Amino acid sequence: MTIRTKLISSVAGTLVLGLMSGGVAATAQEITVVLPEQPANLEPCRSIRADIGRVINMNITETLTDINVDTGEVEPHLATEWEQVDDTTWRFTLREGVTFQDGAPLDAEAVVNSINRLMNPNLTCDSRSKFGDVTLTPTAIDAQTVEIVSDIAIPIMPTLMGTVQIVSPNMPFDAEVNEPVGTGPYVLAEATNERIVLSQNPDYWGELPAVTDATFVWRSESAIRAAMVETGEADLTPAIAVQDATNPETDFAYLNSETTRMRLDMQMPPLDDVRVREALNIGIDWDGMGEALFGAEVLRANQMVPPGNCGFNDAITPWQFDPERARQLIEEARADGVPVDTEMTIIARNGFFPNAQESVEAMQAMWADLGLNITVQQLEAADWVRYLDKPFPEGRNPTLFQQQHDNNTGDAGFTVPVMYTSEGQYSTVENPDLDALILDAMTSSGEERCQLFADAFAMVHDEIIADVPMYHMIGYVRVGDRIEYEPDLKTNSEVRLSEIAFAE
Repeated sequence: MTIRTKLISSVAGTLVLGLMSGGVAATAQEITVVLPEQPANLEPCRSIRADIGRVINMNITETLTDINVDTGEVEPHLATEWEQVDDTTWRFTLREGVTFQDGAPLDAEAVVNSINRLMNPNLTCDSRSKFGDVTLTPTAIDAQTVEIVSDIAIPIMPTLMGTVQIVSPNMPFDAEVNEPVGTGPYVLAEATNERIVLSQNPDYWGELPAVTDATFVWRSESAIRAAMVETGEADLTPAIAVQDATNPETDFAYLNSETTRMRLDMQMPPLDDVRVREALNIGIDWDGMGEALFGAEVLRANQMVPPGNCGFNDAITPWQFDPERARQLIEEARADGVPVDTEMTIIARNGFFPNAQESVEAMQAMWADLGLNITVQQLEAADWVRYLDKPFPEGRNPTLFQQQHDNNTGDAGFTVPVMYTSEGQYSTVENPDLDALILDAMTSSGEERCQLFADAFAMVHDEIIADVPMYHMIGYVRVGDRIEYEPDLKTNSEVRLSEIAFAE
């Protein structure tokens, strides 16, 4: 989708950009951030995706609550307090004196509109990735009080409200936008196919950040992004490859809460055969590929949440590299009439994460060595997303879908329903027993909730073999000498400009 230019307010000063000629003329308050890919659009209801969230989350749009990445605690933001009225009802009290960037007040009706917009079936929003198939009914109790009723119990509603971007009621309700309007410290000043510019919102309700203007550009090659920061052409890049993280003064590693996988198209042969799915998992030299492409610190994944999340199952044993056993499974499937020679396609995304393309090529080669016919299709984000959500494209080959999933909420409820229930937005699984287990987990709390999600992950990994889990990713960020910035769990999915200071 093409990003259109939009001037939202008069921008104080003129940004003088020399990106094409090799330099940036910047005052002490302006910075340039270089991203690995161009955002598909700037729609807030899709901001769970890193390409969008890096730009707008907590910069243009904000959430009712905020999750402290150091403690995991849910903290007030646009809501100052909340309470659980009964099993399915929560009430949130809104911060007073807050306005949207277009002048509309932040009130209960605006929050109701934002939640209803997120749940709107006419938009391709990410509501199901946040809430699964739960139906939310928000109501304005008074100007500053919102009541949210769910059709099943959601014990972690305050956590999930930390993922819902609150937008102006003046934004279109039934159409995606490229001009988001929120309550955040920045407004969208410019958006083209070459760059996005955010400028400080002078009417922001909180403390104004040190950065007055931020220009986002994108370069797919990690080495180029790293060089741009090294030469001063940019101030920050949130993602470089391990081989480019060579300067301990500027390059910092962090566990970024992202987990990578290949989702398997389980409804299509030969991927509908569990033996083929197991062969795909054990046909990869995980240790060798991981260290070579992602660094010695990378963590092997066997489930789609990182350690520390409620629901993480530390008893699951990752698949081990066993090419002989993989070939045996494929031949057993062939003997039973499974069309194992069918062409399958890896759907990959350009600039998805550092060394993403190299990992796809390595996996394709190892699977070819098993005798499987697998091709690669590299897509830009706007085309890749067609394969992310149901309904999946008609006429496709059986697909292995390259996916990176961010769970920094601390709870598997943000991951499991969308990926593994029969109606899950990203799911190719149809298993009633798993559906029932996940529903029990979603409506439980405390240790019982965590154990039920852990049981679901074990079923997905050991019995169903629904995907090819890859790694819990280690991110590498390069920070220029003009600024001070420390990466954290959220860095890959959002770049909070308010957390950037200027070096003295």
